[in-house]
Amino acid sequence: MTFLSILCALLIEQLKPLRADNLIYAEIKALAMRMEAWFNAGDASNGRMGWLLLMAGLMIPTAVIYWALFSYVGLFAAFAWNVLIVYLTLGFRHYSHYFTSIQLALSAGDEHAARNLLAEWTRIDTVGMDVSEVARIAVEKSLVTTHRNVFGVFFWFLMPLGPAGAVMYRVSEYLARAWNEPEHMKNEAFGQFAARAFYWIDWLPVRLTAVAFAVVGNFEDAIYAWRNFAHRWSDEARGIILAAGGGAMGVRLGTPNENASKVLPPDAATVDSTDSEAEVMPGEEPNARALQSTVGLVWRALLLWMMLLLLLSGAAWLG
Repeated sequence: MTFLSILCALLIEQLKPLRADNLIYAEIKALAMRMEAWFNAGDASNGRMGWLLLMAGLMIPTAVIYWALFSYVGLFAAFAWNVLIVYLTLGFRHYSHYFTSIQLALSAGDEHAARNLLAEWTRIDTVGMDVSEVARIAVEKSLVTTHRNVFGVFFWFLMPLGPAGAVMYRVSEYLARAWNEPEHMKNEAFGQFAARAFYWIDWLPVRLTAVAFAVVGNFEDAIYAWRNFAHRWSDEARGIILAAGGGAMGVRLGTPNENASKVLPPDAATVDSTDSEAEVMPGEEPNARALQSTVGLVWRALLLWMMLLLLLSGAAWLG
């Protein structure tokens, strides 16, 4: 039933993508803002209490409804509930229109349109960016977003928590951002627990995603980049995904400071190529073709996950 739930949810999302600004997401975001307003008294323990209450308030009803449907209504009702939850927690098509539009703009040589689309998607200043930088940021954003909106959800849905696990993953990912990344929250202790909790929740899924990228791409370069460059990103999980993904595609992701063998001081502008210790991440500079490579890598990784899930489901059924 797990395999069919994910397959049906993916097919439904391809036919009817769920908007990123849908009502359910908006209500959860509003609830997270209210919890922060109610509990934020400037201490990390307040953030822990708010996180636990919010997660319990969403996960427990999800699990109870599944159990009630399975026990008292029937298998088909529980299956339909699983499909609904996976559909709501997946985000495979939430932002694909940005990526596709940027790809088309770069292929047509319209750098201005590509920069504007990237700015709208990532909320960063793209003025003056060249093609390579636009392509690099688009690829990085796509790989990280795909992991957090698809592969991480898959992993936790497969765990014994089932649909409640998928809800836990997506909500914890959102709280780690919402309670830490906004300007007024960056120096607050309130979001520390949310960030740490998501780190551990995402610890294994991140590494499984990196392994999937390596298996379906250039395995040797992916593993090499993962081992030698991933720790140079300030965000460990992001570093693992981008190092392995870039190595698998033969594309050099990250900034010069992140690609340098030695970690450069913040005011360093370039990497000294004459330094005998300097070592650059393998691959070519990102370009418009790198976006097409990203699409292929993501789809191959998705097919790998689905094939493994089918095999596991078949083994469980036969057993």
